Amino acid sequence: MPSAAFRTNMMKVPMFEALFDIFSYGFLLRGLIVGLMVSICAALLGVTLVLKRFAMIGDGLGHVGFGTLAVATAFGWAPLAVSLPVTLLAAFFLLRLSEGGRIKGDAAIALVSASSLAIGIFVVSATTGMNTEVDSFLFGSILTLTNLDVVMSVSLCLVVLVLFILFYNRIFAMTFDENFAKATGMPTGLYNTVLAALVAITIVVGMRMMGALLISSLIIFPALSVMQLGKSYLTVTIWSAVIAVLSFLLGYSLALIFGTPAGASVVIINLATFILLYLTRRVLHKS
Repeated sequence: MPSAAFRTNMMKVPMFEALFDIFSYGFLLRGLIVGLMVSICAALLGVTLVLKRFAMIGDGLGHVGFGTLAVATAFGWAPLAVSLPVTLLAAFFLLRLSEGGRIKGDAAIALVSASSLAIGIFVVSATTGMNTEVDSFLFGSILTLTNLDVVMSVSLCLVVLVLFILFYNRIFAMTFDENFAKATGMPTGLYNTVLAALVAITIVVGMRMMGALLISSLIIFPALSVMQLGKSYLTVTIWSAVIAVLSFLLGYSLALIFGTPAGASVVIINLATFILLYLTRRVLHKS
């Protein structure tokens, strides 16, 4: 969270000028870049996850990410290097559990989510104890982002965007009728695995900014908001990304001006957007 002196200076300028002042502070610019990239990736993936009724995978993987980041911090390992492969494995594990039939998607997510969170808290409490770095993994912090984090985050987000565009038609087919796609010979298992990997990467990258408790909101809210009015899959996908970017910019600006946590501010704006579009749909249906 920005210092009191910084917040005082930011409150002296109009809201729309606050974004221009970001370029004067390196840590704020890093947060802006990572936040925008993660918002776009999460929104694009969120449409498919919501339609497949698997939206809460973001929450589960966020807890897995926190657990691995906490353990890595406790033992002095590189957090991102440890968290990324473990979260990828967790995404594949959740997928296989759901496909197996004995444990359905929501139960599998709850199982992995609670276990990972408990392991992370237990290891940290038994070693270094809860500290500022661990808290930043749980609640998010723009102050923890380094130049190396930005380079790695942007690179990973570009991988997500490129793969999503390349496999867009396959993802579209699986979203609406996976059984039919499988019947036509499409390797749906492979593409589900790719989707799970993209979600895992997005979660790990965005968690440093949003925190493990709030990262899933970037996946859920934009898609649900646009679905109140949008009809086609492509329209909803595009406008989800647009709303995600605008919500992040507004929430980020409010966080800088009023000194509120960036992650919580972005979620509040996303919530307000959802409520506005939901009420708009209700009014249009009554008229």
